[in-house]
Amino acid sequence: MPFKSPRGTKDVLPPETSLWQVVEGQARRIFSLYAFQEVRTPVIEETGLFLRSLGDLSDIVQKQMFQIKKDTDAFVLRPEATAAIIRAYIEHGIYHSSQITKWFYLGPMFRAERPQKGRLRQFHHIGCEVIGSYSPCLDAEAVRLAVHILKDTGIDGFEVVVNTLGCAHDKKRLTIHLKELLLPKKQLFCEDCQARMERNVFRVLDCKNTQCREHVAALSIGTGHVCQECLRHFEAVKASLGRFGVSFKVDPLLVRGLDYYTRTVFEIKHPGLGAQDALGAGGRYDNLVAELGGPEKGAVGFALGMERLLLAKGVTDTGVSCAGPLDCYAIGLGDAARGKCLELLNSLRLAGVAADMDYGDGSLKSGLRKADGMKAKVCVIVGDNELAKGVAVLKDMRKGTQEEVSLDCLTDRVKGLIC
Repeated sequence: MPFKSPRGTKDVLPPETSLWQVVEGQARRIFSLYAFQEVRTPVIEETGLFLRSLGDLSDIVQKQMFQIKKDTDAFVLRPEATAAIIRAYIEHGIYHSSQITKWFYLGPMFRAERPQKGRLRQFHHIGCEVIGSYSPCLDAEAVRLAVHILKDTGIDGFEVVVNTLGCAHDKKRLTIHLKELLLPKKQLFCEDCQARMERNVFRVLDCKNTQCREHVAALSIGTGHVCQECLRHFEAVKASLGRFGVSFKVDPLLVRGLDYYTRTVFEIKHPGLGAQDALGAGGRYDNLVAELGGPEKGAVGFALGMERLLLAKGVTDTGVSCAGPLDCYAIGLGDAARGKCLELLNSLRLAGVAADMDYGDGSLKSGLRKADGMKAKVCVIVGDNELAKGVAVLKDMRKGTQEEVSLDCLTDRVKGLIC
């Protein structure tokens, strides 16, 4: 029986890979507009890093981490990137040489959860972190940057939702308040939420169970748990979002289930994704750098899910046609002609022309069909007669015209036609 990819993973095959490259290229370009630089961290990290950063009672730590043990070493496949990036920031002493650090990343993350639409065991994030400032303007810039990437990718119809959790003291007050509201109704919630009420009550507000969502929607939380300083911060975030021209909705029920989030949190939701409707999310985490052994540094960031982004864009596993056209396709009729085509391909590629050739020994008609299938702009045809005259037939596939061109001038002529 043939092997298959592990459950909850996916092969990304051509031509869909071309679309991934386009989206990643667009993201890199936009990050550069905001003065971000790319960082790459290992796919594996020490288990303790996530126990400390995410909270040992979070769903990710309790249920979803892929663990790797080798002798006395304990590693995990990274379930998210923020903790790894903060680890790298501290380990390499970046805070000594940079007041504000702006880093972005692209790559795979791993969570051992039940696979479903838009949620895989290996998934991919496009994200960023800003480390070294408590400015509410940076919270707003993070939201604006995420929106910029989505719009540049051609996605619309999404909604930006923001909230404030307040500082660590405010979160403790909110935890008590949520338990007071939820515990009397505990039996009305699913089994997972009943357990969450004891170990991480914030996760109850994130549950996708229909009945749980209805009970959560009826809650009245307000901002009574948030201190005045954090309220002023949030007002400044909202004002900055207005200056950036970002439309948003405030939702007091929006939380992030990871321990490190403080103050601003946000999600970008798309109605076309169903229950798992978040294209991306993020927020501020002002205590994480110090908690992981670094200095006191404010920080904010976000991550967009690549798979969900493509779902919102309307891409499915089949019928994707995103590969760009080939510049030139060469057809050699006979062994000697195919040998000459190899030389021509080499010259064309060195000149920056995307080129391929027919490596079979089929007819001219079959070769032209292949060129058409590859969306070649021009086709170079060489046979024994052309070799004898030192020329090639150059066919413009878009116009249907053709001409004889000296082999010595072929590269320049091809470049002229494909412009």
